[in-house]
Amino acid sequence: MKVTGKITKIMEVQKGTSKAGKEWQKLTFVVETDEEYNNVYPFEVFGVEKVENFVKFNKVGQIVHVDFNVSANEWQGKYFTSLSAWKIFKAEQPTEPEPVTGDLPF
Repeated sequence: MKVTGKITKIMEVQKGTSKAGKEWQKLTFVVETDEEYNNVYPFEVFGVEKVENFVKFNKVGQIVHVDFNVSANEWQGKYFTSLSAWKIFKAEQPTEPEPVTGDLPF
């Protein structure tokens, strides 16, 4: 799935250790679109390298395209849904039209 919008919030990086003893990192960021309804998307970036790259290349106020997967997990009878971003890139900013100069043909 894909969405385009403005990064409005970047949360602090969360760190931990898995049951297997591996360290992990996760970062949540929020993108808002221009849609009237369902316009707020809290995305997760998981993994040390992905988190570092996100922090290095993205900031609040930036317009981005986000490719993501929707995943759900069950824990103690409750279900949790997350939006896992796997590709984030800057959207092309609209450019101002060039002014018309010179002689017009009419």
